[in-house]
Amino acid sequence: MKNIQKIIPHLLVIIGFAIVSLVYFYPILQGNKIFQSDIVQYTGMAKEQNDFRKENNEEPYWTNSAFGGMPTYQLGANYPNDAIGALDDALRFLPRPADYLFLYFLGFYVLLMVLKVDPLKAFFGALAFGLSTYLIIILGVGHNAKAHAIAYMPMVVAGVLLVFQRKYILGGILTMIAAALEINANHFQMTYYLLFLLLILAIYYGVQALKNKEYTQLGKTIGVFVVAGLLAVGANATNLMATAEYTDFSIRGKSELTFKPDGSINTTNSAMEYDYITEYSYGIAESFNLIAPRLFGGGNSETLGEDSVLYTFLLNYGATPAEALQTVEYYGKTYWGDQPIVAAPAYIGAIVFFLAVLGLFHDQRKIKYVFLAGALLSLVLSWGKNFDGLTRFFIDYVPLYDKFRAVSSIQVVLELCLPVLAVMGLQSFFTTEKEKQWNSLWKAAATSVGILVALFFVKGAFNFSGAMDEQLIQLFGESQDKSFGVNFINALKEDRMNFYTSDLMRSGILIAVAAVALWLHIQNKLAATSAVIAVGFFMVADLFMVDKRYVYNSPDQFKTAREVDMPFEPTEIDKHLAKDTSVYRVYEIQGRMQARTSYFHKSVGGYSAVRPRRFDQLFDYNVEKNISELGNTIDFQTLSFTKNNPVLDMLNVKYVIVPTGQGEVPITNPFANGNAWFVENVKFVSSADQEMKALASLDTKRDVVINSLTNDMKESTFKRDTTASIQLLSHQPNKLKYNSNNSNAGFAVFSENYYKNGWNATIDGKETKIYQVNYVLRGLQIPAGKHTIEFKFEPQVVKTGSTIALFSAIGMLLLIAAGIYFGNKNKIQ
Repeated sequence: MKNIQKIIPHLLVIIGFAIVSLVYFYPILQGNKIFQSDIVQYTGMAKEQNDFRKENNEEPYWTNSAFGGMPTYQLGANYPNDAIGALDDALRFLPRPADYLFLYFLGFYVLLMVLKVDPLKAFFGALAFGLSTYLIIILGVGHNAKAHAIAYMPMVVAGVLLVFQRKYILGGILTMIAAALEINANHFQMTYYLLFLLLILAIYYGVQALKNKEYTQLGKTIGVFVVAGLLAVGANATNLMATAEYTDFSIRGKSELTFKPDGSINTTNSAMEYDYITEYSYGIAESFNLIAPRLFGGGNSETLGEDSVLYTFLLNYGATPAEALQTVEYYGKTYWGDQPIVAAPAYIGAIVFFLAVLGLFHDQRKIKYVFLAGALLSLVLSWGKNFDGLTRFFIDYVPLYDKFRAVSSIQVVLELCLPVLAVMGLQSFFTTEKEKQWNSLWKAAATSVGILVALFFVKGAFNFSGAMDEQLIQLFGESQDKSFGVNFINALKEDRMNFYTSDLMRSGILIAVAAVALWLHIQNKLAATSAVIAVGFFMVADLFMVDKRYVYNSPDQFKTAREVDMPFEPTEIDKHLAKDTSVYRVYEIQGRMQARTSYFHKSVGGYSAVRPRRFDQLFDYNVEKNISELGNTIDFQTLSFTKNNPVLDMLNVKYVIVPTGQGEVPITNPFANGNAWFVENVKFVSSADQEMKALASLDTKRDVVINSLTNDMKESTFKRDTTASIQLLSHQPNKLKYNSNNSNAGFAVFSENYYKNGWNATIDGKETKIYQVNYVLRGLQIPAGKHTIEFKFEPQVVKTGSTIALFSAIGMLLLIAAGIYFGNKNKIQ
């Protein structure tokens, strides 16, 4: 009976989490779904894969609908023996995105339980963590994998803490399961950032163990982590191995080219360019958004209204109320920070910050310094190019750091650590005598409010100028008198200053409310439970109100299920191209980096942070570098090209969708090489640079370029008679079948992306070697006569990984069973 009574508070908390998650995203209760921009792009990218899976009841592991063909390893591929995926599905039982919000709450609650926080304080603390603006806004835009990985971070930390506390069985099992779920979330950037916090934690406990000469306990701890880690990794072996295999093929792998598209020397040693990695760098001063959300204008979607200075300025200038409001909403961009795009400020809550400071003053556990160190490290690393020396050091010397971009997102570690400190502060505050409570309270209040006051006094040091201001001045200067643009921006700056001041005051008031509630408890005028509820209510309400601006900032945020599941409607161009039933590719110039085209056609574009590197380079170094020249070869009377383009021809791009003043039009490319063709000459080169340069003027119908360093073919000339032919008979994402007929032995080029792992080719059932040709395509040597040629995508990495995953899952189950058995046995004894 006692055990049941102990469980009841936790069950109530979990039910509370589910209710809050559903209520927060209440439109899902009406049958609607959240419209997430990134998931819309994913839907376009994964259309061919999902259709194939539905029709054939099997996984293709390859798609031809994007970037000329690529593995689906990062497009939601389903792998065999994915027991951890099944467990994750069970935990995410709520409709999306409430499922991820629930996971935020649950994972953080588990961590707070390990830190011995009582359920009520842990309940409010978990809500505060989950409602942090960054964690909410990534759900709004569709960064589901990121949210997924963040949700399991606290649970991993909880397991690790238990092991270090020498609760080896419970800690080991929790670490193993949580780590497996974290890896399964498939956002390795977030998992990588978590490792920084775990490293700090390991150093802290490791130094303690060495100081106390606790070598046996340290050995046990390491052993538990090794076993838990191996099984967690093993249970996710398929995804990990497939991702590792694909990385070098993607833009996350280092380029073989030693020059850039403009011809300059490529000097970077990183997998990606420094500017690309640090494009999203948090401004140093902008970091104070953590405690006052709109110090730097909020987000890019922030809008002004009728109460703004800008609106009044426009009215005084002669605009009608409707005109003024429309102009304010469209041009009144309040964000003036350092980042190119910000959906919302990374606000953790004024009260959360205040309580974290209280925790540093009041909580006596040294573990608080681990979370402080994690928060500070993630903060300075989030500054990226604004803290150049440290960032370059990490990019150059810390393994894998150069594989990830958007360095500002490392602040997720801070957004985990500060709420932990906050709840530690709240918990410890109520466990000491009044004198210590007052001593810590006034110090925390003075420090927090002091920071806000200092920010108020340095207001004059900022110019409140946004990145787009000069362009707006020029824009309005062309349509109005010259002074209008300057005065427009001055009014906009005044609104930004008003945001700055009002949000400092808002945060100050919230901190004062929390401090007064705690002071009233010290004065015995407010019971402990009432004080906790008061502080918790205002802490959560603050975050809820700020989040609401960004999650429900558009009437289209939630749509009908059909609109979300089928986000693209075919245009007249799509309908026109659909009449062509042959197999070809489409190049949409204006939308190559979007997935809409992939939804309807086999595209040379798409939307992916891990798109194929070499294929991407073809367009950067050849096609899009000379896009104006491409336009000069179009006959708009016949809507066709008058001259060939070597790269587009060899990729079998039959249609190019071109933007014009009257909208987009489909241009036919009569020079497309088709699905496969015989060539006459092989031109050998000895570097990737030479391969790329050769393509600019290559007659791709007659000649082929092969890098002799990566291919061992020696014969360079083939005879091709005029009747030689090769035809595509059937086409599936993972299986292609051709018939060939050539009176002499020949060499054929296929307009399919080369990928060295998984694709197997056979001629009349006999396996043959696939050559990488023309930088990205496949080539085969074909004997004289009539033959049947087949390509099949049969990735060995999936077979091997799935076997490892199966045995690891069995091992996890046996370990859990053994842990339960020995745990109960020890209790009985």
